[in-house]
Formats: sequence, structure tokens, C-alpha cells
Amino acid sequence: MTAVGSDERAGLPAPLLEHWDWQAAAACRGMDCDAFFHPPKERARGRRRRVAAARAICQGCPVARACLAHALQAPEPYGIWGGLSEEERAERLDRRSLRYPARRSAP
Repeated sequence: MTAVGSDERAGLPAPLLEHWDWQAAAACRGMDCDAFFHPPKERARGRRRRVAAARAICQGCPVARACLAHALQAPEPYGIWGGLSEEERAERLDRRSLRYPARRSAP
């Protein structure tokens, strides 16, 4: 496992409870994360269904705004956060992609 570089952690809030306490009230708390993050080789139809189901959970969530704010600040590269997909968050941040660049193994 490769450590996350300091440049990738730059957008994360400090490790203080008040920066993260919104998660305790999240509608998705305790749910299987597979509903929000794509499995390997997911096909388009399955992705549309998974994203729609995740959005339905986010729609009624009392902390969806805080979740989305975190995802945009971090920026979270994967999954549904605050009801928005990876692509939608990238668009809001005026980026082509939020995904981490591929890492090369050390020689």
C-alpha cells in the first residue's frame, strides 16, 4: 500500500471532531458502501441503478450539504457524496477528473 502524499491531503479538514461530526447524522451511516462506490468492471446500466439508489438516500439526508461540501473541499475522487457523482463534482470544480493520477512502482 502506498502512502497518500501531502499534496493529496491538502484539501482535507484538520483531524478535529467538529470537522467530521456531521457524519454521525448521515442517512448512509452504517450502510454498505457498495451503494455509493462502484465495483470493478461495473457496467453502465448497473452504474445508473446504483447512482440512482445512492441519490435517493442522499436526497433525504439531513447532512447532504455538509457531505457535498466535504467532497468538494477534499476533493473526494470516488463515489457518490452529497448526491453528486464523481463526474458531477469534477464539473463543479472545473476539472476533467478528480481521480488520483496513477502511481508508478519504485524501481
